[in-house]
Amino acid sequence: MSNNRLVKNMMPITEKEFNQLVNLIKTKYGVNLSNKKALVIGRLQNYAEQSGFKSFSEYLEFVLSDKTGSALTTLINKLTTNHTYFMREPEHFNFFRNTVLPYLEAAESAKKDLRIWSAGCSTGEEPYTIAMIIDEYFGTEKGLWDTIILATDISTKVLETAFNGIYSNEGIEALPQKWKRDYFIKFNEENSSIADKLKKEVVFKKFNLMQEFFPFRNRFHVIFCRNVMIYFDLKTRIDLVNKFYDLLEPGGYLFIGHSESLIREETKFKYILPAVYRKG
Repeated sequence: MSNNRLVKNMMPITEKEFNQLVNLIKTKYGVNLSNKKALVIGRLQNYAEQSGFKSFSEYLEFVLSDKTGSALTTLINKLTTNHTYFMREPEHFNFFRNTVLPYLEAAESAKKDLRIWSAGCSTGEEPYTIAMIIDEYFGTEKGLWDTIILATDISTKVLETAFNGIYSNEGIEALPQKWKRDYFIKFNEENSSIADKLKKEVVFKKFNLMQEFFPFRNRFHVIFCRNVMIYFDLKTRIDLVNKFYDLLEPGGYLFIGHSESLIREETKFKYILPAVYRKG
C-alpha cells in the first residue's frame, strides 16, 4: 500500500513537458533525449520535487527565467551521463602512441608544438591518459616540447572532478606500475591524486560543442571526441564533424567512440581504422 502511494505521489511529467525539456536540451547542447524519457524522469523527478516545484512546467519556467545560467548548468549536469575510465578503448591510445606521436614528432620537429583537444573530457581520465602517454613517449626530451592538452566539457560537475584529479585506487589499478609510480601520489587510503607535473599539462574549460563560434586561434593536431556524438542527431553530428575538420591541421587525426561512425559521403575525413580518421 505504501509503495502504491509513493508512486502516486511522484511528480508526473506530461508529454508536453517532456517535449519542452527535450527541445531545450537539444537546442542548447545538441543532446537528443527524445528516447530517454525514463532517464529524464529518473534524474530529475526527485530533484524537482525536493527543490519545491509543483510540476515539471514550473521547474522548466524556473530554468528558462534564470538569467545567471546556473539552473541550466544544474539541469545538464544531472542529465548527462559521464561514464569513463583510464585507458578506455585502449586501441586508440596504442595507435596514438605508436603511430600519431612518431608522425607529429617528425612533422613538428622545428616548432615542437603539439595541440591536442579532448572534447567531452568528462571526469578527466582521457586527457590525463593522453598526457601520461606523451610524457612517457618523449622522456627526457619532454621539456623541449609544448604539449598542453585542452580538455572541455559542458558539465561543471565533471570538470571540477577532473581539475581536482583525485581518483580511486581501484580506478587506476589496471594502469602500468610505472605510471602509477610516476604520475600519481597517495591522497588517502582509498584514493590517489594526479601528480602536479601532469596536472600542468592539461587545461580544463567549460565548452559547449553546439555554440556557433569556436574561439580557437590555432588548429589542433589531434582531436579526441569519443562517445559524445552518440547523443546527437545526424545533422548535428555532420555539422560538428565538419567543424572538427576545419579545426585540424592537415594530416591531423580525429578519434571518435567505437560505437560511433562517420558517413563517408558527408565528410572529407579519410578513414584510417575503426573510429580513427585523418584530415588529408
